[in-house]
Amino acid sequence: MRGLKKQRRIQILSLLGACLAGVLMLLYFLPDDAFQFFRSPSEVAAAPPGPAELFRMGGLVEDGSVVRGQGTQVSFVVTDGGASVPVTFDGILPDLFEEGQGMVGQGRYINGTFEAVEILAKHDETYMPKEVIEALKEQGVYKASGADAATN
Repeated sequence: MRGLKKQRRIQILSLLGACLAGVLMLLYFLPDDAFQFFRSPSEVAAAPPGPAELFRMGGLVEDGSVVRGQGTQVSFVVTDGGASVPVTFDGILPDLFEEGQGMVGQGRYINGTFEAVEILAKHDETYMPKEVIEALKEQGVYKASGADAATN
């Protein structure tokens, strides 16, 4: 009876070890940018992704850059203080989208323009993703507000 318990315990531990090794192997073979939530405009300008790559880009909407076209078309410029990238979007923007505010968009970088397919909504008027704040602090552009607690 004791031999069966010991054998069962060894089997379970072996199975857990094999599963752990499998997960670690999957993590090892993932692309380097698989865990990146978004890219800053400086990263996009320094190493432009291919036109087929769908990715997220985040930063501040430049003041005076929002131009509304026909229907739901809108274009604007996103910056992180180090570089600026023009953005085009055809769709309905979040209610709290405005100049000088943080945004994260998903799309493709084609011919020097980020063509967004989605602009992610903010939680409230003071919300800015933590990664955007960190990128802006690195660039020396971030202006702290009294609502920093709401961004973490």
